Amino acid sequence: MQFAYLRRAAAGGAVAALTFVGAGIATATPAYAATSKVSVVHGIPDTPVDVYVNGEKTLENFKPGDVAGPLDLPEGSYDIALTKPGEPIGQAILTADDAEVPGGANISIAAHLDADGEPTITPFVNDTAKVDAGKARLIVRHTAAAPAVDVRAGGSPVFEGLTNPNEAKADVDAGSVSADVVLAGTDTVAIGPADLNLREGTATIVYAIGSAEAENLTVVAQTITGLHSAPSGVPSGTGGQADTGLGLWWYALAGTGVLLLVAGGARAAVVRSGRR
Repeated sequence: MQFAYLRRAAAGGAVAALTFVGAGIATATPAYAATSKVSVVHGIPDTPVDVYVNGEKTLENFKPGDVAGPLDLPEGSYDIALTKPGEPIGQAILTADDAEVPGGANISIAAHLDADGEPTITPFVNDTAKVDAGKARLIVRHTAAAPAVDVRAGGSPVFEGLTNPNEAKADVDAGSVSADVVLAGTDTVAIGPADLNLREGTATIVYAIGSAEAENLTVVAQTITGLHSAPSGVPSGTGGQADTGLGLWWYALAGTGVLLLVAGGARAAVVRSGRR
């Protein structure tokens, strides 16, 4: 996997310039262009944002813990800016110009804290391969300001030594499981326990978010459905929130673009940012 890193921009009070990839406007995208499925996970505590696409505000007050999407996005290019709610685009926290999106990927973008507690954005390419009958896929992503952790199911370690911003995954028996997160190599519980319903033919993605120092660690869940081995299964995705109120935002972005951080269909970029 190749990585592209954030470069600081001095203009406008040290605004961070991000290497985003996104969907282009209609005039820049051929009718036959391939599309990608994109979801956005907000895991930065206490930091709601407004999202601007090509200079237009397309999302207001996107809150920590929310999951938006997925949306089928055509490949292309566009400009993005993130601001604190109500602030003008000239005071953007993060910006991306001439962002490019490839086609044919299923991606989740997590805005979160790195291991040192600094805001960052990490794209993850989602595994949408079919699962066997009676199975479900469990994916755990460490996106919290916390040291290495072990993930346990029923008190037994399933994934060990997971560090930020990495993931671990396995295909497991479908059903309900009680899971928690402990400091690596210990029984010290950092998050949970929480009951997970791992439904057959789905991928459940669990993000550890927040800060250990601030004592606000928690989890956000996202589900990708339609991974049954039967030919009728059609991969799709749903956000982990019952209702984020973002339907109109995603509809608007279909014509103007949305956040995406991938340099190729199977290639992800890690982008780090500092505090403003």
